[in-house]
Amino acid sequence: MKTEPPGNQHASPLGVAAIGYAFMGKSHSNAWRNVASFFDVPAFEQKVLVGRDATQVAEAAAKYGWAESATDWRSVIERKDIHIVDICAPGWMHAEIAIAALAAGKHVLVEKPLANTLGEAELMVAAAVEARTRGVRSMIGFNYRRVPALALAKELIAEGRLGTIRHVRAAYLQDWLADDQSPMTWRLRKETAGSGALGDIASHAIDQIQYLTGQTILEASGVLKTFVTQRPGPGGLEDVTVDDAAWATFWLTGEMGASVEASRVATGQKNSLKLEIYGTSGSLTFDLEALNELNFLDATVPVREQGFRRILVNEPEHPYLEAWWPQGHIIGWEHTFTHQIRDFLTAIAADESPSPSFEDGLQVQRVLDAVEASARNKSTITAVEDKSLVSEGA
Repeated sequence: MKTEPPGNQHASPLGVAAIGYAFMGKSHSNAWRNVASFFDVPAFEQKVLVGRDATQVAEAAAKYGWAESATDWRSVIERKDIHIVDICAPGWMHAEIAIAALAAGKHVLVEKPLANTLGEAELMVAAAVEARTRGVRSMIGFNYRRVPALALAKELIAEGRLGTIRHVRAAYLQDWLADDQSPMTWRLRKETAGSGALGDIASHAIDQIQYLTGQTILEASGVLKTFVTQRPGPGGLEDVTVDDAAWATFWLTGEMGASVEASRVATGQKNSLKLEIYGTSGSLTFDLEALNELNFLDATVPVREQGFRRILVNEPEHPYLEAWWPQGHIIGWEHTFTHQIRDFLTAIAADESPSPSFEDGLQVQRVLDAVEASARNKSTITAVEDKSLVSEGA
């Protein structure tokens, strides 16, 4: 297949195609539509939105600011005016589309998790490594890295404000499946979703643990549970073949321990990603349902002065906030995608590899695989393969 030159070599605007127009497609479209209004990014155009239903994708394209719509992603990635492919389709489609787009010389952004299976993820990394030799870039969309409060947490940890991190607790809890009568969707079928709460939301928590601490998960012990085994579908009750909730404990490099709990049946919890990071010199806590706030305890001050203090992360000195509103005017969940697109475009313009990489996604995939293997074997401690087995490439 003939490849196009890297996007940063184009004098004309970069042409963008997004594949998928539902929840994630809408989130990404909002970011593409707004990013240039707030950040200094390379020129680009929202060329085409791709989906399977011609009528619905055409309506979505008009609403979300895309110049046109299409139903065949294969023909779209062959177009010379397309330089970036943003994959917002379900996980079972990620590998095929991403590998084909990279081979065609298109920069690729793909939603998490990287793929539905470890084998697919490894093929995607191999394609990304090869594409880098041609200046073609790729990134996985762990958008919570772009929450300003979590980006600030990363800075504080890197500055040594927590000392040596000993352990991390993470819980990602939702309740959209708490009702036994909630209908069947593709997210509840293993063949389309890969896994349930584990891959859908625990993947975010796992990425945060490794990203914030700079440590790598080496071993996992896990439990998976499906509380509602059948749900109503168009033809009657259908079997649910993924987990409703997951629990895992991890051992990481640096003699650090961590735990993760994920549930989509936690009644009353709407979209709560809670993180607690405990070090020898301080601690941090965060909750996504209060995403403008970070709680920090400085253990180096006298005990009589210690206590968690709330940092309202809305100052121009905080990550990404210089582009938005005056101090105290909070931002929201959707802004993380705008920040993600900003960083992706900036990396392409600089001819640099954006982060998180497909290798980062593969590492998370290996952890998910280890948790599933452990759960099948009565929570036996299971090794996670070393991600260094895949070369970083050019």
